[in-house]
Amino acid sequence: MSSDSLIILVIGVVLVTSIWLPVLVRHRKVEREAAHAEKLARRYGLHEPASLHPVVHPGACIGTGNCIAVCPEDDVLGMRDGQARPISPARCIGHGLCETACPVEAIQLVFGTEKRGVDIPRIRQNFETNVPGIYVVGELGGMGLIRNAFEQGRQCIEGIAKERKGPGDALDVLIVGCGPAGLSASLNCRHHKLRFKTLEKEDIGGTVRYYPRKKLVMTSPVRVPGYGKLGFREILKEELMELWADIVAKTGVTVNTRESVDRVTATADGCFEVSSNKATYKTKRVVLAIGRRGVPRKLNVPGEEHPKVIYSLLEPEVYQRDRIFVVGGGDSAIEAALALADQPNNQVMVSYRKDAFSRIKPGNHERIEDAVARRRVEILWSTNVKEIKPKSVVYTNGRDGPFEVENDVVAIFVGGELPTKFLRDCGIAIDTKFGTP
Repeated sequence: MSSDSLIILVIGVVLVTSIWLPVLVRHRKVEREAAHAEKLARRYGLHEPASLHPVVHPGACIGTGNCIAVCPEDDVLGMRDGQARPISPARCIGHGLCETACPVEAIQLVFGTEKRGVDIPRIRQNFETNVPGIYVVGELGGMGLIRNAFEQGRQCIEGIAKERKGPGDALDVLIVGCGPAGLSASLNCRHHKLRFKTLEKEDIGGTVRYYPRKKLVMTSPVRVPGYGKLGFREILKEELMELWADIVAKTGVTVNTRESVDRVTATADGCFEVSSNKATYKTKRVVLAIGRRGVPRKLNVPGEEHPKVIYSLLEPEVYQRDRIFVVGGGDSAIEAALALADQPNNQVMVSYRKDAFSRIKPGNHERIEDAVARRRVEILWSTNVKEIKPKSVVYTNGRDGPFEVENDVVAIFVGGELPTKFLRDCGIAIDTKFGTP
């Protein structure tokens, strides 16, 4: 080999090494971080998805890492063996950015798993259900993220605005619910000059209104018709409620609060009759934006009707010098227990049916462990409430018990129930998704 050839070979080796060695080091670092994140996910029970989550098709991924880079949640995806894979799928809240960022369509968002199904109303791409003229948007359809809910509300109404079918004596749209999706649908109805009514059984805000105080709500920039762009990515719940009230006031949208819908019935002329606790409306289209947690799941035990039983926590400072029994093991239950433990002279016990918390945020894990260590909260593992009495609670621990403790307040946070009966009465089909889009 000539000296010139040797020089060229050395230069080539140096160039290749300088380019690929940093890449190799970076990939190994990313994979080490993914392995660590996966251990934490298993420790905290975040490796089992609760609802919507990403699935990477084996062999299709080319390892660009785009999906990991665009995900705004921590460690939902990671890199292992040169391919992306779900690490903490329970943290996914349905942004969908990973799916759109993949250059080879190797990733998609699905509902449920092979073993655990998720009930979802049957809806088409335009959000119309199997009942022509009835639409589902937002959390009820599996999309709880504020940005996604706003976008669904917009797309749904834009599609309806292009049709304008039905008799002239009816409303163009009747919207049920005024959380993010319902508010967006209302604003876009006004933008397209549609005749509409919005009914909300409680107050503007939907599910978010019942988050514990000071809880951060994740969102993304959205454009609000008649108001402007909302550019924040994080906002306190209280600030978000104030913002929504300001949007309603400045855009002139009218929301009938404290009005709940009892029945939706098709009429002979192709419209719908919507009956509420206050009035009856005739409308060409119905948009359901009622959320999945509108009906709190109950324990169905004797005494649950007592006034000391609550299913949401808006003002924790109302409860002071109380003996409080919190039921549940999810983020809502833990955050409520911590908020109540921060109030003066409260005694807080948490009853959870399992022997360890699963699918709660690592930050909540750390906070509850600290509260237990400081004796601010007591955890009753593997327990079930059997009866609620006026001044006590009765529970069992496996085969042991019953045990009875003195009590002033019972706070139940065991999730919400899909309004299955209402949907089926409307004629809407419900599908159980086992790891399908």
